[in-house]
Amino acid sequence: MKKFIIENLSVRYSDDNESLRNINLEIEEHAITVLFGPANGGKSTFLRTLNRLNDLADVKEVSGRVSFNGVNILDRSADVIELRRKVGMVFSRPVPLPLSIYENVAYGLIMAGVRDSKKLDAAVEAALRQAVLWDEVYDRLQDSAYAISGGQQQRLCLARVLALEPEVIMLDEPTSALDPVATAKIEELLNHLKEKYTIILAPHNIQQSARMADYAAFFLMGEVIEYLPGKEMFLTPHDKRTQDYITGRFG
Repeated sequence: MKKFIIENLSVRYSDDNESLRNINLEIEEHAITVLFGPANGGKSTFLRTLNRLNDLADVKEVSGRVSFNGVNILDRSADVIELRRKVGMVFSRPVPLPLSIYENVAYGLIMAGVRDSKKLDAAVEAALRQAVLWDEVYDRLQDSAYAISGGQQQRLCLARVLALEPEVIMLDEPTSALDPVATAKIEELLNHLKEKYTIILAPHNIQQSARMADYAAFFLMGEVIEYLPGKEMFLTPHDKRTQDYITGRFG
């Protein structure tokens, strides 16, 4: 089943730089779709378009269609707040709120109007367990989120997204600031979470792209050069530009 269907998507910034040009892509449900390619190829812009975070940027024009569960999210009538609840985002560097561990996870729920302490407690524990963080922090929930390690902070940010029970989790270079041990934990976690969620991942290197991809899209200068199942993409890509990038000839 297709979670997103993107048709002829183009994005142009106010300085007239075109970040995305005629993107056509289908995102499979309950799989990890990897977006890879050189820097400034449009991957981050693409992610931010899928939950309308680009509304907050200096964007001049967006055209095309982005269907999420059959609804065009680019329509002016789209409920952007609800969209961002269903399509959560985790950024490259962990950005915990200046609050306790508990309050970080509960924040979105409280903003959504949840006040029942038992419901909040249950949701916080469930999200931390899904993020494989509960056993490390269950006795420190009132400590500052800044008191835990970078890898734990990144999982905390993921738990904050999971607490809202999204359908899609998008991650933009989520392990670029982490050591190999923390990176391995995040990768293992994502492979587990795809059973319940649709995951769209922009890794920070080609090795992680190859390890994680159920499906992969190669972005180059604002275009998708090709989109293939992960193993096929990294073993037998169809386009010479993709092969050259994967083998390190450029980028």
